[in-house]
Amino acid sequence: MFGKLIIGSLFILPLMVTPVNAGNALHLEKAIFAGGCFWCMVPPFEKLDGVSEVISGYTGGHKVNPTYEEVSSGTTGHMEAVEVTYDPARVSYEKLLDVFWRQINPTDAGGQFVDRGSSYKSAIFYNNQEQKKLAE
Repeated sequence: MFGKLIIGSLFILPLMVTPVNAGNALHLEKAIFAGGCFWCMVPPFEKLDGVSEVISGYTGGHKVNPTYEEVSSGTTGHMEAVEVTYDPARVSYEKLLDVFWRQINPTDAGGQFVDRGSSYKSAIFYNNQEQKKLAE
């Protein structure tokens, strides 16, 4: 079973997502990263060749479909995050991690840069053991 690993103030957490298959020729995978304001996390990933979609949202909490106000209040346990859909034949998970590490300060437990509060914590949500291994 997947577990949770805490490195300083960076969390590496399990996320059970099935890889997306669009026909037999293309195998897409997903990566989920929380790193402060999700709007700031979108552009660095969208620029990568091999990334087909970057969606911002909330993850890691205990309430289904929380509102922005609920997440911002710090009561739902959610973090702002991005879901990156990518073609591993064109861009590696290692490259995605490299981009992620350049966007965050993993030693800041209070948020990221000017974004303060629990919803702005950094985390990597892994989908399989390989992603977990590389994130660690």
